[in-house]
Amino acid sequence: MSTNGHSHFKKLKSDMPAKVAVVLGAQWGDEGKGKVVDMLACDADIVCRCQGGNNAGHTVVVEGKEYDLHILPSGIINKNCVSIIGNGVVINLPQFFEEIKKNEDKGLDSCKGRVFISNRAHIVFDFHQTVDGLQEQEKGNKSLGTTKKGIGPTYSCKANRSGIRLADLLGDFSVFEERFRQLLKSYMLQHPSLNVNIDQEVKKYKDYATAMAPFVMDTVSYLHHAIASGKSVVVEGANAALLDIDFGTYPYVTSSNCTVGGACTGLGIPPTVIGEIYGVVKAYQTRVGDGPFPTELFDELGEELQTRGAEIGVTTKRKRRCGWLDAVLLRYSNMINGYTAVAVTKLDILDTFKEIKIGVAYHLNGKRLLAPPACASELQKVEVEYITIPGWNSSTEKVRSFSELPKNAQKYISTIEELAEVKVKWIGVGKDRSSMIEVF
Repeated sequence: MSTNGHSHFKKLKSDMPAKVAVVLGAQWGDEGKGKVVDMLACDADIVCRCQGGNNAGHTVVVEGKEYDLHILPSGIINKNCVSIIGNGVVINLPQFFEEIKKNEDKGLDSCKGRVFISNRAHIVFDFHQTVDGLQEQEKGNKSLGTTKKGIGPTYSCKANRSGIRLADLLGDFSVFEERFRQLLKSYMLQHPSLNVNIDQEVKKYKDYATAMAPFVMDTVSYLHHAIASGKSVVVEGANAALLDIDFGTYPYVTSSNCTVGGACTGLGIPPTVIGEIYGVVKAYQTRVGDGPFPTELFDELGEELQTRGAEIGVTTKRKRRCGWLDAVLLRYSNMINGYTAVAVTKLDILDTFKEIKIGVAYHLNGKRLLAPPACASELQKVEVEYITIPGWNSSTEKVRSFSELPKNAQKYISTIEELAEVKVKWIGVGKDRSSMIEVF
């Protein structure tokens, strides 16, 4: 009996189809991942979030309706698609329900029975957000520019083994209460200005335990059986490669792994089931918050990119810093993630530029660098070597095929492919789902 069972398991594993497509940000976020995921979700059975929290911000425009998503996967727009929020994501419960209501009020189909969260996902408490802000204040002019959504403190609790998960909330509530009181008292000792009514908070989360029950499950087993049965799965990365806790511009990074490895650890899926890995890159470069930005523009061209691209953060509402595309960082992002193809978004924003530059190499201390230095202070000092491509000075917003693009726009795309060493599969020329050009 045990031999047969073991051989069946081996057969299931060896025959398991590589059905999982992973969509990742290739820059500092805000590249338009939500739009690409929404497009892929039209043909997907399941769409998953694997890391981050509501510090992410994905805007999806469908038939003129604009949906702002922070915790919910972008696949939620497809009413036939199941959305999974994995163990690597940290969840603020009040904002989870607030986001559902806000988008259902816009016409989104009911999320009940369509959204499920891992019972291993950690909870972002309101005091985590307060502490996030206090820690930024303490850093003074050396602040990191976080979103103050409590993401960092929650991941710190997770690493310190003092975090509280949804499984704890939905289990023995007396155990949850004991751990919650202990954690909050510990924070109040560290931050005397933190003033929280513990009894009131405990009561609030007892109510949340009931409200969350229909949304929580063992998502690891669910995904394993779904993939084994041939279901099509899309993984939506939050944040982006250059914000990865290990590979980003540390310490100006997020608190999770938003490169391809985070898809495995954040969902409990093996790398053998991953098929396509799509990177999403804006046709230029943007960044929210502090940190080095070698190709940043401080002149009227940067302002034009900011204005034409409506570069304001979905989560923070801060203006995004803008600059030319950085091929050094894009190559580095590709090295880490191994993109099978990329999507270039917001090409139409460059329609009015007479000349367009791309950063192709760095110079530091007399040396030419083809990869970014690990130290943020050194990256801040690099001088960028550029190439210049003539603009096309015509609108691309209504173009729906690569061959119809202006020749100089085609040249710009082919140059990106050559420099990044990866093929471009889609090109975005507008906000709506329909404004994506499929190249191959």
